Amino acid sequence: MKTSMSQEEKFMMMTTAPLPGLISKLAGPTIISMLISSIYNMADTFFVAKIGTSATAAVGVVFPVMTIIQALGFFFGHGSGNSMSRRLGAKDTKTAEELAATGFFFALLCGIAVTLTGEIFLDPLAIALGSTRTILPYAREYMRIILLGAPYMTAQFVLNNQLRFQGNAFYAMIGVISGGILNIFLDPLFIFGFNLGVSGAAIATVVSQLISFVLLLIGLRVSKCIPIRIRNVKNLRQNLMMIAGGGLPSLFRQGLGSVGTLALNLAANPFGDAAIAAMSIVGRIMFFAASALIGFGQGFQPVCGFNYGAKKYQRVREAFWFCVKISSVVLLVLAAAGYLSAETLITVFRKNDPEVIAIGTRALRFQCMTLPLNGWIIMNNMLTQTIGKTVRASLLAASRQGLFFIPAILILPMVFGIGGIEAAQPVADFLSFALAMVLNRKTMKELKGI
Repeated sequence: MKTSMSQEEKFMMMTTAPLPGLISKLAGPTIISMLISSIYNMADTFFVAKIGTSATAAVGVVFPVMTIIQALGFFFGHGSGNSMSRRLGAKDTKTAEELAATGFFFALLCGIAVTLTGEIFLDPLAIALGSTRTILPYAREYMRIILLGAPYMTAQFVLNNQLRFQGNAFYAMIGVISGGILNIFLDPLFIFGFNLGVSGAAIATVVSQLISFVLLLIGLRVSKCIPIRIRNVKNLRQNLMMIAGGGLPSLFRQGLGSVGTLALNLAANPFGDAAIAAMSIVGRIMFFAASALIGFGQGFQPVCGFNYGAKKYQRVREAFWFCVKISSVVLLVLAAAGYLSAETLITVFRKNDPEVIAIGTRALRFQCMTLPLNGWIIMNNMLTQTIGKTVRASLLAASRQGLFFIPAILILPMVFGIGGIEAAQPVADFLSFALAMVLNRKTMKELKGI
């Protein structure tokens, strides 16, 4: 598959190429991108863990801030991207150009707002996120620097999504993995080589993300994708409504994920720094496992959007079921491997901390039990979001780490103690799976009846 095509060539590829090969080609770069992203997320945790348990916990405490940045980026990125794919499928290039510009520049403004707000309320925010007295100094140090990168980090997610929704996942991959690999090398350099500690990890992250942002801008031009021009920021009411329709599920998913992580930190707080550190490590490991699934689903989304816009609904259904089958099998294999090697995986991060290892091992095994269900949950979420079923997509996006997880993490520890914290996510996964079953019946019926 060529990495640079005209809009007409992209349309023909998306609407006529055999689906298994097409989705696999589009998913390859996005899977690599997601895996690299999760690796450099784990890199911060891995190298910071060498400093101590409280420093490790601080990365977990600040993670909701990263999630908020991602939530805003995905709101504008997914919102503009999947709307653009439908417009391009309908051959409406003018509206696609307006969506691209509006999504990018509004994301940049929101990122600036996050930086200013976070820096002004730094200490209260760190405490509200679950910092204990021993974690607070590390959390303050780490978050102060991360917040400086919020504007271009938010805009970077928009560029990444717009590229892949137009069928140019290759250039999106180059931008993401370049920053990710750089982060892995800069972490030990800044943390230990320059003796900057937790600040070094944060500096490595913001520098790497800046490089990704620049490379994605270059990729946008080289790939002949819809250009981003400030003069195309027009028809704001109409275009922001379209972006909101496509982006709200992502905002709910990421935003409630941030609230869920906050609730997890607060619930784990009475059990000490070891509990917070252990759950932070488990979260990073599970994100790595889920990243391949998300990357695979991102290969499905542009195919879904183009064909839905072109009114080729049978291809949408066929693509969906292909992705569900493949993702479920792969997750089953990963779940079995994770369950059997859980203690070893946790030990990689904190080999001299028996309490962290014990809590983390149990929690990881619990989550591996329901990991295969996530193929069904995520693919249904991506389908409903891409075809513009906003309410349905938002409900499903909010369920796993919000509607079901938050009550579980607040109630279960009161009954089962630390075991309730370890089991909260699997309970939420099972309930989200059941909800997706109900919503899927309605969506498939509609696609058959159009």
